[in-house]
Amino acid sequence: MQNPDEDTEWNDILRKKGILPQKEPEITEEMITEMMEQTIQEKQSAEGRLGKLSLDQLDELEDDEDEAILLEFRKRRIEEMKAQAKINKFGEVLEISAQDYVEKVNNAGPGIWVFLHLYKQGIPQCALINQHFTRLAVKFPQAKFLKSISTTCIPNFPDRNLPAIFVYFEGQMKRQFIGPAELGGEKLKLEELEWILSRTGGIKTDLESDPRGPKVKDVLMSSLRGYNKDSDDENDSDEDDW
Repeated sequence: MQNPDEDTEWNDILRKKGILPQKEPEITEEMITEMMEQTIQEKQSAEGRLGKLSLDQLDELEDDEDEAILLEFRKRRIEEMKAQAKINKFGEVLEISAQDYVEKVNNAGPGIWVFLHLYKQGIPQCALINQHFTRLAVKFPQAKFLKSISTTCIPNFPDRNLPAIFVYFEGQMKRQFIGPAELGGEKLKLEELEWILSRTGGIKTDLESDPRGPKVKDVLMSSLRGYNKDSDDENDSDEDDW
C-alpha cells in the first residue's frame, strides 16, 4: 500500500483533487527561530502597553486585548498588590508605654525598622516632631513610627535631652538623636527630618540632597561641641539620671 505522506506524482494529483489531505509543511530551524522572535516581540509589546497599568485600567481594556494576556497581567498585578500589602504594615504613629517597649521595639520582628520619639508636653520641638512623625508614618508605612512620653518610657529621663529619637533595626539600636541641637531646633522642617532619618538606612527618601544646605554640617558640629562642653561642666546630678 502506498504511503499517502510520500512526495510522489500520484499523491500530488490526489491532493489536488482533495482525495488526500494536504501535506503538513516542514518546520525548519529558521522557522522555529522566527516564531520565537515573534513571540518575544509580542511579549515585549504587551509589556510596553500593559506593564504599568493598574488593575482598574486593565479591566477597561477587556474588549481590546487578548484575554489570555490580560489574565496574565491581572494575575501579576494582584500578586504585586498582595506583596506590597505585606510590606506596608504600619502607616500611623503608635503611642507606647514602658510595658509596650519590649513587644513594640525589641521584638519588632525581622526586617523592621523602628523610630521611637521620646517627648514631653509643653516642649515646642517635641510637638513639631510628633506632627512630622504622623506624616512620615504615612509616607513610609514599612517602618514603625512610635512615640512615648519620656518619663513614662524611661524614668528620670532629663528634659534637657528632649526631643530624643532612637532608631532600631530588628530590635537592636542603630542610632540615637539626643537633644534639640542634634535635631535642628524648633524650626525643623518635615523634609529635614526625613533626610536625617533616611541617613540611618531605615527609610528610603526620594530627596536627592540635604534640604538644610551644604553648611549645615559645620553648624551642627559646632552646636554639638558647645552642647557637649556645657554638659561636661555640669555637676554629676544630671549624669546620674541618664
